Amino acid sequence: MNRFLSHVTNRIDAKGRVSVPSVFRAVLLEAGVRELYCFQDFVFPAISVGGPELLDRFEKQMAAEDPFSDAANEMSLLVHGGGVYVKLDPEGRLMVTDFIRDFTGISNDVTFVGRGDHFQLWDPQAFARAQAEAREGRKQRGLRSQ
Repeated sequence: MNRFLSHVTNRIDAKGRVSVPSVFRAVLLEAGVRELYCFQDFVFPAISVGGPELLDRFEKQMAAEDPFSDAANEMSLLVHGGGVYVKLDPEGRLMVTDFIRDFTGISNDVTFVGRGDHFQLWDPQAFARAQAEAREGRKQRGLRSQ
């Protein structure tokens, strides 16, 4: 199990914590990830979450650019200015901070969405809409799941 797959919705507790699904924690454990890098997704109202290698990937892209270019500056604003590190508590929960709530609109529940090498935190209704739009978009373009 080395990919984040499926989606799970969990309730935020009274202290503002939410349990990361056990299948996602298993992927993190297998990869040896202790600290999570989170950033505001570039397209969706979601927080993308992964290990430090996720940030490394973006920094390699930036290093390939002229450090004073618009592309490098935009990427830095997104991955550095829109990113934070978080840790899970011993029970596998993460704190749903204002950083997460303000960007996603999450209030009481969090939908964890697998994205292969990382996962995302979504407001459940926003995720349902985005998934339906993606499905409809593929249908309109005549694409099938084969």
